[in-house]
Amino acid sequence: MSEDADSIPMEYSPILHHLHAGPPSSPSPPPSPSASSSSSSSNHVRNKLFVLCIMLSLWVYMVYCCVGYCATIPTPAVSRSTTTSIITTSIITSISTTITGSEARRGGSLGAPRDLLNDDTEADSRGGGDDWDEGKDMGKDTGKTGLSLNGSDSESQRLPQAIIIGVKKGGTRALLEFLRAHPDIRAVGAEPHFFDRNYHKGLEWYRDLMPKTMEGQLTMEKTPSYYVTKEVPARIYNMSKHTKLIVVVRDPVTRAISDYTQTRSKKPDIPSFESLAFRNATPASGGGGGGGVIDATWSAVQIGMYAKHLERWRRYFPAEQLLFVSGEQLISDPAGEMARVQDFLGLRQEVTDRHFHFDAAKGFPCLKRPEGNSKPHCLGKTKGRTHPNIDAAVVQRLREFYQPYNRKFYQMTGHDFGWD
Repeated sequence: MSEDADSIPMEYSPILHHLHAGPPSSPSPPPSPSASSSSSSSNHVRNKLFVLCIMLSLWVYMVYCCVGYCATIPTPAVSRSTTTSIITTSIITSISTTITGSEARRGGSLGAPRDLLNDDTEADSRGGGDDWDEGKDMGKDTGKTGLSLNGSDSESQRLPQAIIIGVKKGGTRALLEFLRAHPDIRAVGAEPHFFDRNYHKGLEWYRDLMPKTMEGQLTMEKTPSYYVTKEVPARIYNMSKHTKLIVVVRDPVTRAISDYTQTRSKKPDIPSFESLAFRNATPASGGGGGGGVIDATWSAVQIGMYAKHLERWRRYFPAEQLLFVSGEQLISDPAGEMARVQDFLGLRQEVTDRHFHFDAAKGFPCLKRPEGNSKPHCLGKTKGRTHPNIDAAVVQRLREFYQPYNRKFYQMTGHDFGWD
């Protein structure tokens, strides 16, 4: 056979063929046996290095894939050539960030004490709120077993399935804290004000405020201004038409005075209650005893026109998705009202009379552990702000003003709250 035929076996090895390939050159004398042996050894070493590089690349890629698969906490994208030490550092950093974010979201649940009925809405919106058991509260926001560094596929942040939508000065803070004693409820301590003030930030921003929950647990929030904000019903409906809504209501006259009292505690120089409640009041009338017209545009008065606001909600949500809780009953019979709320939410009766201790000196119920002798936790060191003395004639005028709204509200809800 020819010399070309003798060279055919070399072409069966693409790697070796590639290594020997080169530009044409002038003929040279045949290599000596020692040079041929040295070239063969060099090629063998190069082949081994080439295979080793491929195996090392595959190993790094497999390690990265395994780490990414096992970690439930999102990590930044890492190139295939990143070493395992950098991957581990990224995971630890991500875990630290997640925990810090969770604590920040939960920070609103451990703020200043809050009055059961005279809850400070503005302070709540900044992250205020009081809980009766800080340890349990932390467990609630992260799941029954707390936050695990390894995460859990069953834990996630969900949009709320139930919302306490009102009303200001009705007792929403009390209800929220009572509900957070239930093991199947996770609730945001601060008021998100998403549907009235922060709607432009989008649902993902809203979802990110929610605590992590497991399957079967209920996510909740409370923002009392929702009930009186015109745009909110449609916005909540667009999020989920199945959302359950809770409204805590209170005698509208008492509620208005309480609202004014809170404002005056921040702004001592505001005008008198009477001058704000009535338009065209004359000095001789004392602000409203005989003259002047009740100013229904003043927020303290307007909020108590419950029936007017309810008409707007009923355009989007059927009666069975709205529950109205008595602020007065929440103090005199908290276990009874909580039984109604738990039934409405489809939860087992966990928060019962065993959770409440009525403090005769304070005049309102305090939360306690169902078992044990620990001291009851009473919400609000400023509970029971002293209301200003309002002329009896002014109070009577307000009661007459609210009477038709109250009666319509009783009819719409099927419940007589006994305010007249």
